[in-house]
Amino acid sequence: MAEGKHYPNKLGIAGWAFRGRWGVDRYLYTLHRITGLGLLLYFLIHIIVTTSRAYGPEAWGQWMDTFAHSWIGYGEYLVFLAFAFHAFNGVRLVILELFGGVGKPIEPIYPYKTSLNTQRPLMVLIILVIVVVVLVGSYDFFVHTKPLFQ
Repeated sequence: MAEGKHYPNKLGIAGWAFRGRWGVDRYLYTLHRITGLGLLLYFLIHIIVTTSRAYGPEAWGQWMDTFAHSWIGYGEYLVFLAFAFHAFNGVRLVILELFGGVGKPIEPIYPYKTSLNTQRPLMVLIILVIVVVVLVGSYDFFVHTKPLFQ
């Protein structure tokens, strides 16, 4: 074990998720990972279902009967939410990495100047864009295509 102080995690998972010095950036990082894994799972299920079309109309019909429940509409909405967040947060990360948002290396003295001056305004802008996209998409899911959830 490395030298230094060691503080046991007496809070369990709650201590990992909701305690400590986690800022908004750390929560965005964790949510980006979770949505990425969720989208990967959806993609794999989508490939399996789409591949069943090659086995004939009966196999396709069985899958469509399986997914003909109203709760699937809510699952599709969750996929939309995950995609909206993951896509726009990914754009934010690309902008930070490729276009100088990270800044030159400096001595890490709190508050971190690169984070406050370049990353934080972009983060707020992207979160606002995500909120607008989610509101427009929610209108489409819940108002425009209401029979999907009945």
